[in-house]
Amino acid sequence: MTGRPLPGVLRNDQGVTVVEFALIAPVLLTMLMGLMDLAYNMYTIQMLQGAIQTAARKSTIEGASANSTAIDGVVTTAVHTIAPSATLTFARKAYSNFSNANRPEDYDDANTNGTCDNGEIFEDANGNGTWDLDPGQTGFGGARDAVLYTVIVNYERPFPVFAFIPGQSSTYTLSVNTVLRNQPYGLQNGGSAPSTGNCT
Repeated sequence: MTGRPLPGVLRNDQGVTVVEFALIAPVLLTMLMGLMDLAYNMYTIQMLQGAIQTAARKSTIEGASANSTAIDGVVTTAVHTIAPSATLTFARKAYSNFSNANRPEDYDDANTNGTCDNGEIFEDANGNGTWDLDPGQTGFGGARDAVLYTVIVNYERPFPVFAFIPGQSSTYTLSVNTVLRNQPYGLQNGGSAPSTGNCT
């Protein structure tokens, strides 16, 4: 009987629940924090999208550039109700039409190398005489212009999920944009067909 375990010891399961919980708790807590972090970020994005749409509509009227601080302040206030320490960066670029927004000027890629070079012909959408990856003009633009309004938000994560998931940082950055056409309060500048040029 000396070398055989007691049958009562084998059947004793006291403390097993505590041990199991100790093993599962870190994984469970990480999952819960991850879900809460995801939900928080999604809610912030929704609030930002609503605020940016409102601000963009206010930006389409004549003379809106004089009220840029107040217009951007609407977005800042909306975001700060959720993420008080968030920093916001605003950018506006104007294009003659929607199809030019945030895309390179068209060119004839004769040598099929994916680069505008060797004298290839390009469409000078912004009239500056050079081929541009983005032909937009910084600012509110003029009458009938399509304006790309972008807001970048950076804030500290409210849940320390970054400490448990590799590759995550303590801050979260999101970018939201919208494109709206300015109201027809006058004639559009550069309404004629764009000129062409040659790539260098």
